[in-house]
Amino acid sequence: MSQSNHKDDSCCATKASQHSHEHNHNHEGGEEHDHDHGGDPSAFKTYLPAIVTLAMLLIGIAFDNIFKLEAFQVIRPYWYIVAYLPVGVPVLKEVWETFKAKDFFTEFSLMSIATIGAFAIGEYPEGVTVMLFYTIGELFQMAAVNRAKRNISALLDVRADVASVLRNGRYETIKPEGVEIGETIQIKAGEKIPLDGEMLSDGSSFNTAALTGESKPKTIAKGGSVLAGMLNLDKVIEIKVTKLFADSALSRILEMVQNATTRKAKTELFIRKFAKVYTPIVFFLALALVAIPFLILGKDYHFQTWLYRSLVFLVISCPCALVISIPLGYFGGIGAASAHGILFKGSNFLDLITKLNTVIMDKTGTLTKGVFRVQKVESAIDKEEFLSLLTALEAKSTHPIAKAIVEYAGEKEIYPAEHIEEISGMGLKGSVNGKQVLAGNAKLLSKFNISFDSKIADIEESIVVVAVNGAYTGYVLVADEIKEDAAEAIKQLQLNGVQDVVMLSGDKTSIVKKVAGMLGINSYFGDLLPEDKVAKLEEIKKDKTRVVAFVGDGINDTPVLAISDIGIAMGAMGSDAAIETADVVIQTDQPSKIATAIKIGKATKNVVVQNIVLAFAVKALVLILGAGGLATMWEAVFADVGVALFAILNAVRIQKMKF
Repeated sequence: MSQSNHKDDSCCATKASQHSHEHNHNHEGGEEHDHDHGGDPSAFKTYLPAIVTLAMLLIGIAFDNIFKLEAFQVIRPYWYIVAYLPVGVPVLKEVWETFKAKDFFTEFSLMSIATIGAFAIGEYPEGVTVMLFYTIGELFQMAAVNRAKRNISALLDVRADVASVLRNGRYETIKPEGVEIGETIQIKAGEKIPLDGEMLSDGSSFNTAALTGESKPKTIAKGGSVLAGMLNLDKVIEIKVTKLFADSALSRILEMVQNATTRKAKTELFIRKFAKVYTPIVFFLALALVAIPFLILGKDYHFQTWLYRSLVFLVISCPCALVISIPLGYFGGIGAASAHGILFKGSNFLDLITKLNTVIMDKTGTLTKGVFRVQKVESAIDKEEFLSLLTALEAKSTHPIAKAIVEYAGEKEIYPAEHIEEISGMGLKGSVNGKQVLAGNAKLLSKFNISFDSKIADIEESIVVVAVNGAYTGYVLVADEIKEDAAEAIKQLQLNGVQDVVMLSGDKTSIVKKVAGMLGINSYFGDLLPEDKVAKLEEIKKDKTRVVAFVGDGINDTPVLAISDIGIAMGAMGSDAAIETADVVIQTDQPSKIATAIKIGKATKNVVVQNIVLAFAVKALVLILGAGGLATMWEAVFADVGVALFAILNAVRIQKMKF
């Protein structure tokens, strides 16, 4: 273990973090790992030292207490020393490493002093038992970490190892990292998609569970977006690559999850700091427990008795249960969330979401599907010409409404569009076939002093108003659908402690009002520019009692996601910028998952608090008994390793909870 690791942690949590790092690093290198260790010879080697020590300890105790052979008494010290070595030597090596890093008060040093001291006063079985149980605790911890990581590690297994790319008229099999943007790749039925791309074939069905947690197959037609990690179910398809391997949706998700453990919750940070102060204090208290009675008792002082009590005190006071179980609890919460398609970018957000009392939500793509369909076209000029001019401009936009218009226009000839300018929160301006075209909302035409039919303002649905060469030309009416779980999402948020749900949208206030009424949202604001959303959020945040989350999916939502206490992005349909800026990503695009995230956060916090209370209560009781000579080394082992095991098992519980 590196010295730098010891500077960060004072005990076995360091091992866990190092193990985690190695695990991730190996996967990134493309190696295959059996997470269950089934049939893995290295797994047996991991447990072998503890097995050897346990066997020798049991044999020694049997010779001591059952057979009582005198011959055994001759070799007794050496027998227990040999039994101690398999589990003791690795810990003594850790002590040496920490000492080299000038970190003298760690769990390793406490355990070593306690066990060597037990040997010094002839308490051989106790010395071996303390180190054996400590090692068993480490093994339990490692198994628990692996279990907590399985939901996350499952994501790694969906990455395709190879890509079949079209080069020089034939398909070559290469690593996905070697494929360039714009190249064509072929995916057979039953194969995983190696890179993000655009569907060139007529269409196919895909299993998207690895990315979204959604088991229902998704059909993607020609021109649709296909993401790395999806499983092709139907037939041989071809895809044009739109992103490099490192920039794919799946790679970003993996990076987010793997980096999640670097952002620590306040409780976790406090326990780390506490352990660094606590460990040297208990070491000097143990010394005092040997020295002070000598000053008080004088001739009645019995060194061996007080040294034994001091060693018992050291074993009891070891902060193992706290420093293992608390990070493990948060890690378990992150793993449980990822199994539900919710990605937390740090355990600090898992903690903060439990305090959430205000949720501000975008409308389009968050509460609605963001899949628009053209319902009506009104034009003062030839309809074909009108659609050609409009489509040329909208083809340059990624907005869902623009995509709906382009899809509606179909194979109609698209004129080249030039000098395109996006006017934030209003629409687009550009030159099409020698004509100046404006396409957007009514504000856009007002900005350029273009008069239009006043009845447009009364239309509740979303419309795109068009002007050609400074004259109003017509409009296109489009409609969006509310997500199936949107109403239930609002209800669940209110049941989970969210007092205020606010909807913000750049859409018309009349539409926003209609959607809010259907979902049971009392507070809503429409006709907002991106800067207006920021202003509204800042106004809400002036109330310091509020813990505010913003939920959005578009590029224009990134400023609000950044300044909210918790930014939550819809990951399946959301823009790259929104996903990168957010603190929590909902991979299923279901707003109801926000309440699930809150439930997981609360369950994680409950487990962490339970572990803290359990560890302190048991240790305090046994410390008092140990100082008074009423607790032996066996009780000390229970107070340390026993409580640690209970805490680990409690942390693992998060993985089995239903949310």
